[in-house]
Amino acid sequence: MPDPAVPPSPHHESAGPGGSPGAHPSPTRSDLRADCADCFGLCCAALPFARSADFAADKAAGTPCANLRTDFRCGIHADLREKGYRGCTTFDCFGAGQKVSRLTFGGTDWRTEPGTARVMFEVFPVMRQLHELLWYVTEALELAPARPVHKELRRALDRIDKLTRTDAEALTALDVNALRGEVNELLLRASDLARALFPGRRKNHRGADLVGARLSGADLRGASLRGALLIAADLGGADLRGADMIGADLRDTDLRGADLTDALFVTQSQVNAARGDAATRLPASVERPAHW
Repeated sequence: MPDPAVPPSPHHESAGPGGSPGAHPSPTRSDLRADCADCFGLCCAALPFARSADFAADKAAGTPCANLRTDFRCGIHADLREKGYRGCTTFDCFGAGQKVSRLTFGGTDWRTEPGTARVMFEVFPVMRQLHELLWYVTEALELAPARPVHKELRRALDRIDKLTRTDAEALTALDVNALRGEVNELLLRASDLARALFPGRRKNHRGADLVGARLSGADLRGASLRGALLIAADLGGADLRGADMIGADLRDTDLRGADLTDALFVTQSQVNAARGDAATRLPASVERPAHW
């Protein structure tokens, strides 16, 4: 029997095709998922990491990981967590790796053409941010209550998608922070409209330091958890339906038995970094991590 205190879900709907005849179709969720088999191991070479609980060794930006094979596959992929590379299992490029490898650089890899390496490694983190924005805007366009901002969101989607198809020089010159600021205003409006469906006073924990907080069983329906630090927090059995999760740090957050149905802007990376179980309810846009 439905809970009478909980409104219907935010009614995710299809954003529909975008663009004019002859234009590139709007990106879909599948376009924004990593395909490591179609990438030149960019996350394993372009990005730095420091020896920590997430990484077993230091690695400088632009230096290939010692575990990266010549075919751009990871030599310890099946044992990353056991060998101290948990951080690799939580990273998500949102499909930027294959876009840079196959579109921006036309399938020319940095090993065959070493002269492309520096620029390719500079482009990759920019493309990742653009694809992350595409993920959020795509979701906002699926929110029926956010219809008042759909027109502006579609324009933003087309603009960002067009940027992802420009050349390497244009991408490295792009002011991504300014773009994120513009898009964030639209995402905030979409979030407010979607969360307004939930009754009562909605909690505002935006940017809050909730490291290790005990929130087991908490009613966080429609709450704002944007940018909240929830590292190692206990959210077991919490009700997070309709909560805005954009940018929330969920490393080692206990989500066992929590309900994130229709939680807004949840990413695979966030879920991978958290701890959950078979009873954790997730949005349809993300997959249950194998290590849960």
